Amino acid sequence: MAMTDKAPPAPAPGLSTIGVVGAGVMGVGVAQNLAQTGHRVLLLDLNQGVLDTARAQIRQNVRFHGMFSGTRGGPSPSEVLDRITFTTDYGPFAEADFVVENATEKVPVKESIYPLLDRVCPPHACFAANTSCISITRIGSWTGRPDRVLGMHFMNPVPLKPVVETIRGYHTSQQTVDTGLRFLRQMGKEGIVVTDLPGFVSNRVLMITINEAVWEVQDGVASAEDVDRIFVTCFGHKMGPLATGDLIGLDTILHSLQILQESYGDPKFRPAPLLVKMVDAGLHGRKTGRGFFDYSVPAAAPAAA
Repeated sequence: MAMTDKAPPAPAPGLSTIGVVGAGVMGVGVAQNLAQTGHRVLLLDLNQGVLDTARAQIRQNVRFHGMFSGTRGGPSPSEVLDRITFTTDYGPFAEADFVVENATEKVPVKESIYPLLDRVCPPHACFAANTSCISITRIGSWTGRPDRVLGMHFMNPVPLKPVVETIRGYHTSQQTVDTGLRFLRQMGKEGIVVTDLPGFVSNRVLMITINEAVWEVQDGVASAEDVDRIFVTCFGHKMGPLATGDLIGLDTILHSLQILQESYGDPKFRPAPLLVKMVDAGLHGRKTGRGFFDYSVPAAAPAAA
C-alpha cells in the first residue's frame, strides 16, 4: 500500500529502530519516510555539514509533503525531526533492528561500510543495500551475515514512490526477505522481489535507455529537448530519459553504466563519450544546477507531464 493512499501500519516490535547510512538525496528520503511512519531513525554520515544540510532538507520536505502527496494531518516537521538522531558515529547502530545503506554507487565506498556495520549492529539486524547495480551476493560477502543481507532499490523521491525493487542475494534467507517486505509495508510501500543480477530489472533497462538517449544527442539525431518530448508525448512517460538522468545524477548514471559494463563484459553498456565529458565538466544534473537541462532558471527545467 502506498504511503500516500492511507497510513501504513505502525512499526512492529523488532523493526522500530532503523539505521540509515548516508545523508545524501536517497538517505534523506529514506530517513524522512521512516520518521513519518513512526520509526526511530539513526541517520549517519561522516560529514557533519552533510547532516546539517539533511536536517534542513527534511524540515522543508515535510512542510511540502502534504501539498504534493495530497495527504493532510501527518506529523509536523518538528515531530519528524524528533524521531531522527543525526550522527557521525556508528556507535548508536548497536540499537538498530534494520539498516538501510545508501552510500554512493562505488564498490570501495560500500565495501568499507559493511564490516563496520557487522561489528556494531546486533546479530538479529538485517542489512538492506540501496543500490541500483551492485550485486547483493557480493555485498553479502563483505559481512558475516550474508543470509541477512538483501537489496532495496528505492526510487527518488522516496516518500512519494509506492514500490521498491527488492533483491534476493544468493545467500539471502526467506526470513530476511519476509522481514524486508514487512519493513517496507511499515513504510507504506510494496516490495517486488527480483533475482540478484547486476542492474536487476529497472537499471538494466533504464541505464541503457538513458545512455542511448545521450548517444542520440551526441550524434546529432535530435536535441535533448526533442528526445525527451518524444518520450513524454508519444509514450506517455512522465519524464523523458535525459531529464530522468538529470534527476538521478549524471555521475550516478556513469558509475552505474561502468559497473554494468564490468559485470557483464557487454559493450552495450559502454558509456557515451558525451556523458563522460559532462560528468568531468561537473554537469551532473539537478544537484549541480545543470545537466542536459538548465535548472538555475526554474522555467527552463523540463516539467513532468
